[in-house]
Amino acid sequence: MSGGVVDSAQQSWTVKRMLQWAIDDFRARGIENPRLDAEVLLSFATGLTRVQLIVDSERPLEPGELSRFRDCVKRRRAFEPVAYLRGEREFYGRNFRVDARVLVPRPDTETLVRVALERVNDIAMQFDALDMCTGSGCVAITLARECPTARVHGADISADALAVAQENALRLGAYNVSFAVSDLFANIATGQHYDIITANAPYIPTAEIATLAPDVRNYEPTLALDGGPDGLDIVRRIVDAAPGYLTDGGILALEIMAGQAPETASIMKSRGFSDVVATRDYGNIERVVHGIFRK
Repeated sequence: MSGGVVDSAQQSWTVKRMLQWAIDDFRARGIENPRLDAEVLLSFATGLTRVQLIVDSERPLEPGELSRFRDCVKRRRAFEPVAYLRGEREFYGRNFRVDARVLVPRPDTETLVRVALERVNDIAMQFDALDMCTGSGCVAITLARECPTARVHGADISADALAVAQENALRLGAYNVSFAVSDLFANIATGQHYDIITANAPYIPTAEIATLAPDVRNYEPTLALDGGPDGLDIVRRIVDAAPGYLTDGGILALEIMAGQAPETASIMKSRGFSDVVATRDYGNIERVVHGIFRK
């Protein structure tokens, strides 16, 4: 392998050798999780599970596998997200299709789903939910699948993102979810009320976009990241309008970034929300702020 390209003069590139080559290459380029990324991409290129990569470590790669893996490595060198390379990302135990039209679902956002499920459990098995800034549809679709008797609606300003969400809903059998192109509540019927509104809105301060990891800033849609000067512009708009779309005792749950929970809670309380609390994610960061609106 010269210049980072697989040398065709070599007689046999085994699973083990190719894996180590990719790990070393990624590590040298400062990629954060070189072994994990190399294993995931080699699994994708060969169709082998990560366990099989160990068991079949001495198996030579077939030409097609070698070509696919080499292409993945080249694209990952440029920091293209692994989820975009594979075309999918697991979220709440389901595989969602993803590409550059949508944010890559994060484990942190599973906290938003957990909060929503816990809060609606106090209401009824049948409820109406609205997921703002739905993107790939991971939150809306998960709520729909976890609660088949619920009626779930997803909204996003991006028609391209909603095309991905629609595909995911069909693939995952979420027949009780619908989607609409809408700049927040602009195209949501004023007479419609929801038991819960969730949102993973853009919340990165504008000035911090340039400091994000290249995987994010160079590939994921800026529209889904940029939350204005302090990161809370969209959050304020949602909190301000949400009471008009909530049932009496309805719940608003917002995902935010580290450090934004106190200000978000203050914004919600100033708009009349009560029982406002913050729930921590798997990394012990206050990730979701949620409260009740009583009319």
